[in-house]
Amino acid sequence: MITLNDYLYSGDTIFRILQKYTTDLRKDAKKHRNEIDMMHCNFLVQIRELLEHNDFLTAQSRKITEFYKYMAKEYPYLAFTFKGRIKSLIRAEQKFNSYVVEYIYHYYEEHGTYPSASQLKTRLSCFRDLIAYRIVICMPKCHYNSEEERTEAELKCLYEIANVLPDFLEERGFTAEPAHGVQESISPLMDESVRPYYRDYISHHSEDQYQSLHITFYDNSSRSYMEVQLRTKTMDDVAEIGAANHLGYEKKQEKERSKRDAIPEGKNRYFDEAYERGKRLTGLDLSGLDVNMFAAIDNHLINDGCGLYRGRLILPYEHLSRFQNDLID
Repeated sequence: MITLNDYLYSGDTIFRILQKYTTDLRKDAKKHRNEIDMMHCNFLVQIRELLEHNDFLTAQSRKITEFYKYMAKEYPYLAFTFKGRIKSLIRAEQKFNSYVVEYIYHYYEEHGTYPSASQLKTRLSCFRDLIAYRIVICMPKCHYNSEEERTEAELKCLYEIANVLPDFLEERGFTAEPAHGVQESISPLMDESVRPYYRDYISHHSEDQYQSLHITFYDNSSRSYMEVQLRTKTMDDVAEIGAANHLGYEKKQEKERSKRDAIPEGKNRYFDEAYERGKRLTGLDLSGLDVNMFAAIDNHLINDGCGLYRGRLILPYEHLSRFQNDLID
């Protein structure tokens, strides 16, 4: 079986690694008539094209920046950041394989049989977040008498921004994609007109405390999908360094092991290969890798300038509140 791990110790650049991995995977897929690995190859080609930072990303980020300027004008007292990132190679590879595992497992649970390759390919055509932008807001404490009052105002502001975003980007060549009822918002703060497009992880509480608003757009000029996430600073902290990051990881590992128990090895080759690839990536010791431009002292101290682990940064912007800028006495 061809796995990404086998190419991460050669000292090559990330692009050479992707090229070699894709070439060998394609040869193996043709030899064994593996339709899913052929689709996997096309997915890897897409990742490489994104990591090369094509011109369309610059044009796209400029349009997103217009919403940043809108917010700076409309919310001068609000602090917020805009970030854009292409999903990293390791994270993208993990996600592709986890989609295979998830779909086969749930299909087997429901039907007692395994899905066909064509059914699985349909499921794998749904990647919409290889390009992602994140808007994180924070209301300065000096405006409010209590933390509860500040949190309530911050949440109201977040939904207000979410209500404006779809129409704003529609006017600039983007089309909001329906969420098809996935995590449909039940918040009274969200307008009915935009409700079908958002996946609301705030009004739907999760065990790992993850909270965020997600919406997917199709960029008509570049013919690519992108995801926009909206969060408060507290929500972002929980997702990045809090319970949603650490506890969620442990629970995810337990769930993956239970799926392996439900579908014994040898019953479905697509499941077997995807599960093994995901397992190997999860156990990766970053300090032992040899990838040009990548260095890691351990799995926590990471310097990634090539899009291997953290992804390629597109858009970093930070807007300070007028109070933070000391413009008001």
